[in-house]
Amino acid sequence: MKYRNLGNSDLVTSVIGFGGWPMGRDHYGSFDEDEVIRAVHSAIDLGVTLFDTAPSYGKGEGEKLLGRALEGKRDKVVLVSKGGLMWTDSDDPMKSNSSREHLAKGLEDSLRRLQTDYLDLYLVHWPDDSRPFSEPMEAFADFQKQGKIRHGGVSNFSVEQMSESLGTFPIACDQVGYHLFDFRPEAELFPFCHENGLGVMVYGPMAHGLLTGTMTADTTFEDNDWRRRLQAFGQPLFEGERFLNNLRKVDALKKIAAAKGRTVAQLALAWVLSNSVVSVALAGTRRSSEIEEDVLAAGWEMSPGERDEITAIVGE
Repeated sequence: MKYRNLGNSDLVTSVIGFGGWPMGRDHYGSFDEDEVIRAVHSAIDLGVTLFDTAPSYGKGEGEKLLGRALEGKRDKVVLVSKGGLMWTDSDDPMKSNSSREHLAKGLEDSLRRLQTDYLDLYLVHWPDDSRPFSEPMEAFADFQKQGKIRHGGVSNFSVEQMSESLGTFPIACDQVGYHLFDFRPEAELFPFCHENGLGVMVYGPMAHGLLTGTMTADTTFEDNDWRRRLQAFGQPLFEGERFLNNLRKVDALKKIAAAKGRTVAQLALAWVLSNSVVSVALAGTRRSSEIEEDVLAAGWEMSPGERDEITAIVGE
């Protein structure tokens, strides 16, 4: 395993992190909780130190499961969770709420579910445009003084939103989606993070399963899998002819990976990590076999030439 600082902060993390979204019920289909716990333990044994979760992953159930898995191992990990989203028992989409009160209650609930008294990093999950960004940042400063968080950060924030936040609190990172089928952060977000010493934590580096190499033209999704909508953060990754074309590109990437004795999942992770702005790539997994494969990507020092060759394939 390799390790990097999260931007200019003193948080040192494994370059491969454990993404907790698939641990929440009603997101990625059915799974076995005991198998997930074994995967967490395998990840720690393999040198993975950063574990990311959120209350919205299964309405708190993802945090509870991770808390169980980390029992007796808390001191070995960099623990990340998020706040600022509200959910109801209905099918209504979640809404942002970054009020001081909501963040404070959410933090206490997360600490309880995770069986810990502090987080290494606490993020605002999605921007709340209904209030100044100084409000959640002032709350983060208080949480830090109280010893409940070591650092604060944001997720899915624009350059303008991060800039406003930095006027109140020294956020440590932005968590953002980035993969071979989504170059959008490269234009403005990454240069801003580099110039301001912010770490970048990438979610979805394997394109939400597309770059695992396991999907085919016959792939379907369970009713409780968000990908059933065929959209992924504004992109029709799994939709119609676009999906079939993406699969053809994945097949081409598989050949490049195989020629180097690698899997396409390892290629996808190594490509993300070859961007020097990226501190950590989150591998969302629920099986030991998957994390055992994923961590090997840390040993692939992808050259600029390899990166360009791979990028050209998906850009065709």
